Amino acid sequence: MDTQPAPVKKILIVEDDKYLRDLYVEILQDEGFFVENAADGEEGYKKIFHGGYDLVLLDIMLPKMSGLTILQKMKEETPPLSPNGMIVILSNVGQETTIAKAIALGARGYMIKSDYTPNKVINKIQEFLASA
Repeated sequence: MDTQPAPVKKILIVEDDKYLRDLYVEILQDEGFFVENAADGEEGYKKIFHGGYDLVLLDIMLPKMSGLTILQKMKEETPPLSPNGMIVILSNVGQETTIAKAIALGARGYMIKSDYTPNKVINKIQEFLASA
């Protein structure tokens, strides 16, 4: 019996901190994911719009366009733009109003950077993808 391997999951990291962006790209690639990245919100939005990602790891505080603005613009698209509904926020912004707004705009999850080691972030990403 010939079994096809599971398709490689495609992930986009939208993060302006180069160190974190490079770290997550490396770790996720080591885990077998296909990973692309964007350094600002404008580039991230363009990639989301054209990319067909299984999961987008999105920061809130970004140059050129915030993560919340990206979520809002995605929701306003006709039909609404969503890569399998799998946008996950990873941000230093931990105010409950920001978290609630991100979830209301379609984010599937919200992680505060200081609460998650890189390995915990990877574990959460795998959980989100397994639940899709």
